[in-house]
Amino acid sequence: MLNFENTDQQYNTIIEQFAFDQVANDPTIKLHGDDHYLVILATLIGCNGLTMYQTILSKALDDGFDPIKAKEMVYQATDYLGMGRMIDFVGTTNTVFETHHISLKSYGQTTVDENTRLQKGIDAQVTIFGQHMNTAWKAGTINQWLASNCFGDYYTRTGLDLRERELITFCFLLAQGGCESQLISHAKGNMNMGNDAEYLRKVILNVVPYIGYPRSLNAINAVEQASK
Repeated sequence: MLNFENTDQQYNTIIEQFAFDQVANDPTIKLHGDDHYLVILATLIGCNGLTMYQTILSKALDDGFDPIKAKEMVYQATDYLGMGRMIDFVGTTNTVFETHHISLKSYGQTTVDENTRLQKGIDAQVTIFGQHMNTAWKAGTINQWLASNCFGDYYTRTGLDLRERELITFCFLLAQGGCESQLISHAKGNMNMGNDAEYLRKVILNVVPYIGYPRSLNAINAVEQASK
């Protein structure tokens, strides 16, 4: 999968054996269904690994990964990484889709309008985090934007369910680093959606090759904190 056989052969061998054999084929950390690619792609987005994202996305599509899930993941990442980084990922995703002859005009997954996005976003927050989110949006402007934009504009879209959306959010955050308080909160949200602590540990182990050990260990600690 890598292209360093002629220039960095030993490095290439180490990376290939660890990432694409030892980790990828470990039966004790196997994930459900599409989660394998969702987790890796979301992590590559989170660490700004654009080149490897392009490679893995192409392989995922060859393996039958749903392109709608890919696009929805990229859209949602805008809330957690910002437009400044995500514009390049949208463009790269489109390029990969074109090489796979996938339509670029079939993505109208929105379920809200200007009149409903706030309440629908609040509803999603309540489902994931609990009843206290009914009033959390009133705490300040950014809290209202979180409800109406982050959750209202994105989490309410079809293509990914709330469990999958929380899972990729967890990966966006763990891969960025410096988001440990939010990572703990979203670890709890994942647990509420059915991704329990054991599953989240498996998720982290699946992405160690892509983000390294420090951020992986921080993520494991966040899961432990969320489990208390």
